[in-house]
Amino acid sequence: MSARVRHPDPAPLETDDVRVVAAGTAVWAVALVVLVVMRAAGVGDVQTWWIGMCGYGVALGLFGVRYCRRRRAAIARDAGRGIAQRE
Repeated sequence: MSARVRHPDPAPLETDDVRVVAAGTAVWAVALVVLVVMRAAGVGDVQTWWIGMCGYGVALGLFGVRYCRRRRAAIARDAGRGIAQRE
């Protein structure tokens, strides 16, 4: 049997977390509007908890956008000070 060769870990991917979370929040908001309109028009059997889940999705998404913005600012601030990151 051959010995396994250990390769170095790849560098972490740079992503725009704010954009990703905002896109998910927008999807929840669209679903909320669609369900509220459907319920008001009497089209289909829209459950109340579906509307609640969409509302919670929007609320948590807005919290996530705020969190990601603050995290990005903190990373940029620490990079300016020369503080090494551990991720």
